[in-house]
Amino acid sequence: MIHYLIVDDEPIAHRIIENYCENLPHLEKKGNCYNAFEAMQFLNENEVDLLFLDINMPKLSGFDFLKTIANPPKIIVTTAYKEFALEGYELNISDYLLKPFSFERFVKSINKTIFPAKEKDTSLVVAKPEIESVASSFFLKGDKKHSQVHFKDLLFIEAYGHYTKVYLKNEIIVSHEKISSFEKLLPESHFIRTHKSFIVAKNEIKHIEGNRIIIQNHKIPIGQTYKGNVNKLFLVN
Repeated sequence: MIHYLIVDDEPIAHRIIENYCENLPHLEKKGNCYNAFEAMQFLNENEVDLLFLDINMPKLSGFDFLKTIANPPKIIVTTAYKEFALEGYELNISDYLLKPFSFERFVKSINKTIFPAKEKDTSLVVAKPEIESVASSFFLKGDKKHSQVHFKDLLFIEAYGHYTKVYLKNEIIVSHEKISSFEKLLPESHFIRTHKSFIVAKNEIKHIEGNRIIIQNHKIPIGQTYKGNVNKLFLVN
């Protein structure tokens, strides 16, 4: 049995990894940590075989945390930032998963990490992150259940007080996730932040008029800070 620990400041990232791991019987969760200091304390008291590690965390980054571990377990980095891949491999990580990643890519990473194949000498080759395979959905907790949300069904997301409303083509899911969590999760090629309280699906935009985006019968504001994002959608500004 392979015991793993998730270290990520975004709860939704924990659930995605947990859902993937539930399909692999040789993996068993040992714990969840939401910052590097929690992880330090956890590893001082527990042993794990595998660590899923985010890079961009408050107070202490994932890589700075990794440098403090004397005998680290196997490390799979899970991040939205592809530019840190080289630094990760210099720290002897096993793999670098770029969010959002598919289940197929996740399984490939597990196999590579836990059951490494014998390879030729690659001391002169710099490993690069594999980013060709990305997820097409994610699981979201709302109304006491976990629903699978497909990107193709997502219209837009609205921050709503302490909650977030996820507008789908056929329903609305109210979640406790922060809108910043969704911004990290959703691929920039298909979604755009238009306001501090809104993220919209580019393909669902019917038209843009003034400072509003129209999606079906919804009118979504364009914030002054995010006008530059919206302008990138136009061939001629």
